[in-house]
Amino acid sequence: MDHSNTFMTKAELARHHIQSMILSGAVGPGDRITTREVSTALGISETPIREAIRGLASEGWLDIQNHIGAVVQGLRTEQIKEISALRGLVCGLAIELGALNFDDKRLGMIDRNIEAYADALERKDYQLVAEKNYEFHELLCDSPQSPWCRRLIENMHGQMSAQRHGIPPQHHRLGEALEEHKRIRDMLRAGDFAGAANMVKTHEKNTGDFLIEMISGMPGQTRQK
Repeated sequence: MDHSNTFMTKAELARHHIQSMILSGAVGPGDRITTREVSTALGISETPIREAIRGLASEGWLDIQNHIGAVVQGLRTEQIKEISALRGLVCGLAIELGALNFDDKRLGMIDRNIEAYADALERKDYQLVAEKNYEFHELLCDSPQSPWCRRLIENMHGQMSAQRHGIPPQHHRLGEALEEHKRIRDMLRAGDFAGAANMVKTHEKNTGDFLIEMISGMPGQTRQK
C-alpha cells in the first residue's frame, strides 16, 4: 500500500497537498485555498489544481463560493453523526464481504500496524498515529470484494479528523481508539466477522461522538449544535 507520489498525476498531487494542509491544521474551516498558492508550492500549473479543487468540493472538503473561491468546509454536528455512521456501515460491510482475505498475512499486517500505532502514541508522534490509523482502516477495507467500500472510505478520509477542526490531538481518545482497533483485530483473528463489523460501527460512532463533544465545546461553535 504505497502512497508515494511516484505515480500520482498532477491533479492527484494537488489533491494530496490540499488534504495535507487541511489535516495538519495549516488551514481551517473558512480559510481560502488558492490555485496560485498550491501552484507555487508544487511547481505545477493551475489547471490540474482546479481539477483537484472541484473533486475535493464534490466530496465536502472544500466549498466553492462566488467571488471568494474555494474555502475549507467545516462540518456541523449532524453531518458528523451521518459521516461516522456511514464510515461504520461501509467499513463493516467491507469486512464481511472480504472475510476470506483476513488470512495470516493480512492479520500479521494488522498486528504490525497496531504495534506501530502504539509505539507512535507512546512517543506522542501524533502525525504517525494519524497515518497508522488511516492504514488500519485501509487494511480492513482493501479487498477484491470491496473496491467501492475502499473508495468510499478514502473519500471520507479526514472528514472525522480533529485537526481539520482545529482540535489538537487528544491522547486519551487516541488510546481508546487503539484499544478498539485491538478488539476488532481479535475478532477478525477469531473468525467473528459479524462481531468485527459491529465493533467497527461502535468505533466510528465513538469517534464521531468525541469529535462532536470537542467541537461543541469550542468558542463560536454552539451555533452548530
